[in-house]
Amino acid sequence: MKAEQVPQDKSSLSDKELKELCYAVDDKGNYTTALSSGWEPKSVALNGSIQLIQQRVEEAKKLVLVGKKSPIVYFMEKNKMDLSILASYVSLWKWRVKRHTKPKVFKKLSSKTLQKYADVFEISVEELKNFKG
Repeated sequence: MKAEQVPQDKSSLSDKELKELCYAVDDKGNYTTALSSGWEPKSVALNGSIQLIQQRVEEAKKLVLVGKKSPIVYFMEKNKMDLSILASYVSLWKWRVKRHTKPKVFKKLSSKTLQKYADVFEISVEELKNFKG
């Protein structure tokens, strides 16, 4: 697309006066960069994704509060992680992290293991252990 055709639609970026860097073609046919305040189809897709993430976080919160899942599930969703990503960050096997999402197993975790999770989630061990929502 030509530099003057780079979309400037309203988006979540334009609300914050931010611009996105895009590649475009200048008058001479050379690739160059141009700034865009947004593109409506991209904004719609992004907003849908953000709403889905918020729903998943709320669902995880409910499961933790009723005792069906450990706080690890909530913080994993809040930080946009899945089991594989979290397992790699805490240097544990995926199956072990999955076990730690069970409240009974979570309650028996060592301080060292809890500290690994707290470090990844950038919270204190106390916040992790005493999740209130």
